[in-house]
Amino acid sequence: CWNGLGSCTDTGNRQLKLVNFEAHDNHAAHDTEGLSKQHLVVRRGRPFKIQLLFGQGWNPHAQILVLEVWLGDMSEKFQAHFSGDQFDPERWSARIFSDDVTLQSVTIHICSPVLSSVGLYHLQLHIMTSSSRISYLVGSFVLLCNPWLKDDPVYMPLDAQIGEYITSDYGVLFMGSHSNVSRRPWSFGQYEPGVLEACLQLLQVSPQHLSDKNRDYSRRADPVYLSRVICAMVNCNDDLGILTGKWSGSYKDGVRPTDWSGSADILHRWVSSNCNPVRYGQCWVFASVLCTVMRVLGIPSRVVTVFNAAHDTDSNTTIEEYYSSTGEKLNISKDSIWNFHVWVECWMRRPDLGPEFDGWQVVDPTPQERSGGIFRCGPCPVVAVQQHCFSTPYDTPFIYASVDADVVRLILRNGQVVGRKVDSEQVGQLIYTKSIGSDKPQNLARTYKGKKSKTGSSPRSLMMSAVSHEEASSDLEVSLNVDGEPTVGENIAICVTVTNRSGGPRDLMVHLDAQLKEYNSSAQQSFWKEQKEVHIQPDDVLKLRHTIPSSEHESVLAGDDMVNVAVVVKDVRAKERVLDTQEFSMSSPQITIEIEGGDSIEMRKEYTAQVSFTNTFPKTLNRAVLTVEGFGLLQDKQEARLTLLQPGDKIEKKVSITATSPGTKVLIATFSHSNSPSVVSRCFHKVSITRE
Repeated sequence: CWNGLGSCTDTGNRQLKLVNFEAHDNHAAHDTEGLSKQHLVVRRGRPFKIQLLFGQGWNPHAQILVLEVWLGDMSEKFQAHFSGDQFDPERWSARIFSDDVTLQSVTIHICSPVLSSVGLYHLQLHIMTSSSRISYLVGSFVLLCNPWLKDDPVYMPLDAQIGEYITSDYGVLFMGSHSNVSRRPWSFGQYEPGVLEACLQLLQVSPQHLSDKNRDYSRRADPVYLSRVICAMVNCNDDLGILTGKWSGSYKDGVRPTDWSGSADILHRWVSSNCNPVRYGQCWVFASVLCTVMRVLGIPSRVVTVFNAAHDTDSNTTIEEYYSSTGEKLNISKDSIWNFHVWVECWMRRPDLGPEFDGWQVVDPTPQERSGGIFRCGPCPVVAVQQHCFSTPYDTPFIYASVDADVVRLILRNGQVVGRKVDSEQVGQLIYTKSIGSDKPQNLARTYKGKKSKTGSSPRSLMMSAVSHEEASSDLEVSLNVDGEPTVGENIAICVTVTNRSGGPRDLMVHLDAQLKEYNSSAQQSFWKEQKEVHIQPDDVLKLRHTIPSSEHESVLAGDDMVNVAVVVKDVRAKERVLDTQEFSMSSPQITIEIEGGDSIEMRKEYTAQVSFTNTFPKTLNRAVLTVEGFGLLQDKQEARLTLLQPGDKIEKKVSITATSPGTKVLIATFSHSNSPSVVSRCFHKVSITRE
């Protein structure tokens, strides 16, 4: 707490001996405990105190204390007054209370303006008389946004909200598909050593700062500006950003995106590599790192998953998909629907737009499309998406399409459209974030999705009036459903329901097709096909059951893989075709992690974790590997190997874990074997760390 003086212009006897930054009291008063061991960390608009210890005493009647704060090359001077008056919310001010003065020391209470810029400040003290001035550089402090302060643009009224969206270092990411939602913990890691400093470094190497640092410093008071700068800096496409994105191919020269469990490891690697991008990220990694940086800087933030998120490349808010006449999904359209996409919502006022657009703003750092010439997206008011305010900055049409686009599915034969279906419900069926104080999902769909309209001047309305007519009503209908929760190593059961509403019988050809797909891309080559001729009576309903045997997919599918299944039903005589599709994610057998004494452990104490996987498959698995790792808990990856893992047998690994810092950590375990193309099962286990 006591700091020696960095430099001064006092060439004689040093009147000021020491400065106490009262770190313990200030951090408690500013809700910044644990954010840094290197710096005093305070929030704007709230007073903090420093104590000055004088070697020769201080004469308040003859000597004036003037403070000067520096942010880069910009500075502001202000005198410390004996006063009990309120601090000025619009300028820097300092107060001395009579009880805080002794013969050898004085405590000064300093308050920044409510709209101060975020950053690392340096503090200088000038002791002035009518004929002299002695100056000291007394230290530095970090200033953050203040969501507890009503006048701050990031003010959040409820303590429970601030607890979840600012101070909590633990999150839950929702992934998979809308029909089979999976979840995993994530450690935001804002209390890990060096994370706050990494977030400040991010601002210092941004293109905005490197091109005009004083202008950048001045604009950092605005959370809209901050979010826009940081969003671009989380990806490395245009700058010295944190993460390189990769969605296919080998990850051997980096870390597979699914193997990350927290932000601190990523930020540490970025800093230690001299701001070279960390390999690799995908949407949930980009979003989680952005959420960490925003929470550190004091802007309330949460990670949000949109299931069936549309990626609209031509800004018409309509997604086109193409299928062959036998149900194979074709890679023709540049548009795509991601099974899930993850972005961040940040809480702030929008004085640039008006109070009706205050509140949650979408900020998406995954490099998909450019905004203002840079790979970033937002901040976009969620209410602007709901109310179809497409001209509202930033990127509202793109976000709107992501959650509410129409999907037009076209059946092609010999290059001609022979069938068409418009789906207005698929996109954005679920929009999940972690509930306050609970791991359960909160569905935000209603906050994004207003009442749909096919008339008016919205991008969708203009598009839908320009394309060919809506699908004609048909007397032939088909629906496809996957039974239960498809699991790796088990048969997949499919039910096709065909309805004939016409007054005559029909001869039908039913084509089914299953394809592996990545969550964010088009389907790959088919791994299973089936066709069947059926006869249906007038006004009848047929239920056709099909099975994809495990032998047909075990060499193709692994845990969390996505599958696209489509059915095309053709009326043999009328040549009419109808289509239905469904996408789902594969579940996998579970890995068990048990920690002695429970999932809450004390810092710097050693604990044992038992990790195991039981072979529930009906056959022997060759070259089984069980791995365990955990940033902040284990130094290195641990492995157990078995040449043969018989049905019903177990592979186990016992590891010793020790936490060196408080907060939330995550243990990760994976299981693989030589019969599968990739990891069969993956487990993420939350560990809470308490101080000694």
